[in-house]
Amino acid sequence: MIRGSCLCGGVQFEAKKVPLIGLCHCSLCRKANGAAFESGAVVPADDLELTKGDELIQAYESSPGTRRCFCRVCGSRAPSKSADGTHYFVPAGLLDDDPGVKPALHMFVGSKAPWWDITDDLPQFEEWVPGYGPDDPK
Repeated sequence: MIRGSCLCGGVQFEAKKVPLIGLCHCSLCRKANGAAFESGAVVPADDLELTKGDELIQAYESSPGTRRCFCRVCGSRAPSKSADGTHYFVPAGLLDDDPGVKPALHMFVGSKAPWWDITDDLPQFEEWVPGYGPDDPK
């Protein structure tokens, strides 16, 4: 199991596996994280269990169908379930254990912070990763 928690430890979760970590450079992720990009893990819904603090999780709909969850005590981000319920987006900084994977890609590089240079060789996508956008068939 891969454990994770918010800053105060009020929200805790366990994931069976973390198949993917992606780096999102969209303006919403940058603002939500106060950083050049968000490192986000994608975890199948059946593979993640909230073990503590479900009642502490608040949500903000940053764009239609996109809920950004956070702990109402410490303000840390929290796992957010996708609109279709198939997976969770987990800010990778919440992971307490090694997920066994490294970031695999950059997305929304078309709106990345102008003061940040991407210097690795990971695949880059201008917007959504093909097959994972809100209008792509599931």
